[in-house]
Amino acid sequence: MTGGDPPERSLIGVRGMTISPGPRSSAEIRAYLRARLNDALRRSGMYGGELALRLMIDHLAYAEHQEEWWAEALRALKSRGAFDSAGVTGAFGTVLPGSCENDVASIYAELAHDQGWLRSDRTLTAGEYASLRRALSAWTAHDRTLTEVRQTFGPPSVIFGGDNPFYGKTLAYLTESATEPIIFFHLWNGSSRKAGSTWSPIHDEPVLLAVRFGRGAFEDTFTFTPAGDRRRSVTGE
Repeated sequence: MTGGDPPERSLIGVRGMTISPGPRSSAEIRAYLRARLNDALRRSGMYGGELALRLMIDHLAYAEHQEEWWAEALRALKSRGAFDSAGVTGAFGTVLPGSCENDVASIYAELAHDQGWLRSDRTLTAGEYASLRRALSAWTAHDRTLTEVRQTFGPPSVIFGGDNPFYGKTLAYLTESATEPIIFFHLWNGSSRKAGSTWSPIHDEPVLLAVRFGRGAFEDTFTFTPAGDRRRSVTGE
């Protein structure tokens, strides 16, 4: 090495200690961001709720050179009534009483699916998807439970919410095609105790309030079960 030359880079430092290989590649960073987004979508409350989801998508959109898509996606949510001054959380609260972080996460999951970022545990065939769509109108005319959803339509593509069988959650059913709208089942369970006491569920398992799919006016994308209609009337909707 001459006096003006930089020292050769080595992965072996003083006393044989390994030196960091340097910054990760863009591919590694994008893969990491996609993985963390999927984790956060499934357990939104553990990661900071809606704000955390927006930040994660913002960072991933930047890494993927999709800033314009992300800005337009937010504008579209607002124009549909799916995003207000309190974000998606506020919009959901006006349509689906008892909605929670799992329901809100489903909106951001749709956006992730548009970009091929959403990881699914199962994808429906075209026939399965068409059969599900045909069954919804008559099927949601009756009260349904989490068990009935699973038994009728099989394992979901994605579950938003924890493993506790008593807690509300949102189930998603989707195909490989991003042009086919995801079908969401919004399930709820409340408490019979006053705030501050031990949580005691009203129902033995979550009950279905509504099924949602499509990108029209936000409220028009919901089909409510009788339980959902009762819940809305109790809260003044």
